[in-house]
Amino acid sequence: MGDEVVLLDFWPSPFGMRVRIALKEKGIDYESKEENLSNKSSLLLKMNPVHKQIPVLIHNGKPICESLIIVQYIDEVWKDKGPLLPFDPYERSHARLWADYVDKKIYSTGRLVWATKGEVQEAAKKEVIDHFKLLETELGDKTFFGGDQFGLVDIALIPFYSWFYALETCGNFSMIHECPKLVGWAKRCMERESVSTSLPDQYKVYDFILELKKKLDLD
Repeated sequence: MGDEVVLLDFWPSPFGMRVRIALKEKGIDYESKEENLSNKSSLLLKMNPVHKQIPVLIHNGKPICESLIIVQYIDEVWKDKGPLLPFDPYERSHARLWADYVDKKIYSTGRLVWATKGEVQEAAKKEVIDHFKLLETELGDKTFFGGDQFGLVDIALIPFYSWFYALETCGNFSMIHECPKLVGWAKRCMERESVSTSLPDQYKVYDFILELKKKLDLD
């Protein structure tokens, strides 16, 4: 009997997208269960009682939470298929450092770009562009963050490509102007089936954010 793999997910979540990409990179069959985050399922509350958030990977009945932890778990369990982290301990730690940077900086700052106005929004816009520029410097002239190998840092960051249009439109700036190499990297990532089939359309994400702003009375 094969592995039973279930993903508790929410379609516009960059964190859920990471797990989708990792599962597809490894060629793992899984069942996706879409969550309603305003009315969370009893399964989600049971499987992630600490944070009560998606994504949650349920592997043979056991839950694994937090997207980067899940991606690394997938890499460790399904070792026979393309590695998502380097073999070298130093390179692995370097990849984890930058994935953690993405985790701590991009979503929280990006949220201020689309959810606020005035001086707060301007400061957040400058900050998120600075974050992207630093990541672009780390990328350099490499194909992917790990060199020729698509891996953890790429998986951590590429979901936010689906949010670029929303950030640009709400913040009134251009990613291709600010970070052309990063946009080029994103387009290379999108050539991978694991990525292109995991990321929603940028305009659909923008419409979702507009609806969310109305619900949160942020207009």
